[in-house]
Amino acid sequence: MNRTGLIAGAVALSVGLGAPASAQNANQMLKGTAIGAGAGALAGAIIPGMSVGTGALVGGAGGAAYTALKKNRHYYRDSRGRRYYVNKNGYRVYK
Repeated sequence: MNRTGLIAGAVALSVGLGAPASAQNANQMLKGTAIGAGAGALAGAIIPGMSVGTGALVGGAGGAAYTALKKNRHYYRDSRGRRYYVNKNGYRVYK
């Protein structure tokens, strides 16, 4: 395996282990990683000089990072029109 593949694998592993436990559940993390790996493999097949495996590793790392850092919030509006979401403790958090 070349150096780029090792770096991409290390990034994917560190993002997966360093993601906050309350940010996403495991199914969402795996889905984001798989979608990123598929897109990266496709990019690796199209881009000259990049192998499919390296593209999949880089894409998987990017997908895992995006999924770990995005916030799944569903916003509502109260009777006054202000936007809020409900946090994990059940409290309204206004934007």
